[in-house]
Amino acid sequence: MVHVYAIGLRTRFRRITVREGVLIEGPAGWGEFSPFWDYDAAESAAWWRATREATEQGLPEPVRDRVPVNVTVPAVDAALAARIVRDSGGCRTAKVKVAEPGQTAAQEADRLAAVREALGPEGAIRVDANGGWDVDTAIDRLRLLDRAAGGLEYAEQPVATVPDLARVRRAVQVPIAADESIRRAEDPFAVVRAEAADIVVLKVQPIGGVRACLDLAEQIGLPVVVSSAIESSVGLAAGVALAAALPELPYACGLATAQLLTDDVTAHPLLPVDGALDVAAARSLRPEPERLAAVAADPETAARWRHRVDQVLAVAG
Repeated sequence: MVHVYAIGLRTRFRRITVREGVLIEGPAGWGEFSPFWDYDAAESAAWWRATREATEQGLPEPVRDRVPVNVTVPAVDAALAARIVRDSGGCRTAKVKVAEPGQTAAQEADRLAAVREALGPEGAIRVDANGGWDVDTAIDRLRLLDRAAGGLEYAEQPVATVPDLARVRRAVQVPIAADESIRRAEDPFAVVRAEAADIVVLKVQPIGGVRACLDLAEQIGLPVVVSSAIESSVGLAAGVALAAALPELPYACGLATAQLLTDDVTAHPLLPVDGALDVAAARSLRPEPERLAAVAADPETAARWRHRVDQVLAVAG
């Protein structure tokens, strides 16, 4: 059974205000297929492999029963940023979006300072630029934001390319995490060869499934942060499965993003309690028919997604 959903976002995120995707039920359980529209059919094939894994193979057994998570703070004003942190379900780590077009360094610094005040001195703060800076801007901004935050845990993808990541890493004291340079790269090991990152961010759908992520993490050999692609709770459950199966999990994961949605496909969305997600709840999660009906996409959107699935199948087989 195929269900196409469309759910609003509480705040514009990744330049979208509605999250869309396809949910599929298979013999092993539910899976989600929800590549963003800037992914073509060839790149979306990895997302389809993740969907097939969840529906046909199921998910690996966990080695832990709770996954600590960060609250995600979009590029909002300082007052709203603080409120998001306070309402986060006890998260002690915050990932703050920066490098938003049209925003100033002062606005970013104010956002970081507000997050620090809301978290308290013991909380951890990381920033995510989604590759939005050039090298010189990244170096300047990270030094400024490190001070504003009272210390950054790390900076995620401050610049777009692997050589530039390596240059920024050599110039600043803030640890560097690679995201797009792993999940959208033809050669994810280039990051390791260039000594361009201290941490890698893995997302289940873009990499091609939980098992593909586990294999990649083992080969890369750097600490891993598991993050979401702003999926529904069905997609988040696969991310929790990855985080729960990793041999080591030194950092909070970016899997509390159901908080960014105005609705969900289940009456029991994966929301943090005391700053963590429950692994057993994620493994038993199933969307309810009434919730699927409530978030169903309009016919035009549903048809567009079914056409997209057909295009990906033509590539992926």
